[in-house]
Amino acid sequence: MFDSFADGACDRLDRPAYHADLGRIYTSGIGFLNKLERGQHFKERGFPSWEAFAGGDWDRALALADERREDYAGEIRRASELGVAHRRLRVVEFPVTPYVQWELFVLRVRVDVGDAIKVIDARDLSGIERNRLVPEVVILGDAVMYEVVYDDDGNADGANRYTDSTLIRETNAGFDALYERGEGFYDFFDREIAPLPPPRGAGTSTSLHG
Repeated sequence: MFDSFADGACDRLDRPAYHADLGRIYTSGIGFLNKLERGQHFKERGFPSWEAFAGGDWDRALALADERREDYAGEIRRASELGVAHRRLRVVEFPVTPYVQWELFVLRVRVDVGDAIKVIDARDLSGIERNRLVPEVVILGDAVMYEVVYDDDGNADGANRYTDSTLIRETNAGFDALYERGEGFYDFFDREIAPLPPPRGAGTSTSLHG
């Protein structure tokens, strides 16, 4: 699974070029978008909910995530109008990192409005990840695939762009297999995330200012 990925030919895109390319191809009749998320520590500067989380205000971070509900619903409506089926699989390591704990609250809002998201325990990938981690990818139908790239500090830094149809099909097949094995989002969230206290250093707005 994903055996050919590391040797695939690609073009490096900076962040603006990646977003522009993705936006252009997204509207070209791709049929589906698959997203596989593997990293456990990222920074999302400029995203108000993440900024609140990073600043230690857990309550505000969750409130700001919920304020994006209508935006996410609009994304789902647009995808439906374009005939693009979205699926996302989130790999989670244990113990859950503060970033992933926060992100799953954001993803819960997306699931609430119809996004198709599953979760898979990283321990279930041990046989697949003997040599390397599964790739962090966004796949747009059979047209193009992006490996999302981050800098050493965890900030989004563009993507590697792949167009080899054989490699895209192979990676999609790997995604399909893992997605089938993934757990329903609410089941995972209610069992593993909801009972957790706020991440260390991320108190409530009251405790921060009290």
